[in-house]
Amino acid sequence: MELAKITSKGQITIPISIRKKLGVKDGDKVLFIQEGDKIVMMNASINALLEGQKSFEGVADELDIKNEQDIVNMVKEIRAERSDIYKCE
Repeated sequence: MELAKITSKGQITIPISIRKKLGVKDGDKVLFIQEGDKIVMMNASINALLEGQKSFEGVADELDIKNEQDIVNMVKEIRAERSDIYKCE
């Protein structure tokens, strides 16, 4: 457990051990999330990554992507389609 004091401006210094656990450094942003009667602080970048992952959940199954080669093939198909579009213009 760590303790921090709030200044008259509402600021705190996050203890170094907590900054290391969060993976934050000078200039990074942190996010405060209410969970019941607790407030959780987390690395805003990590949270954005997790939200992005959630939004893609199930897409591989929908597109029948089973491995990396399926992705490579899909990218090649899309590039070929776009190449055809630019040739028509």
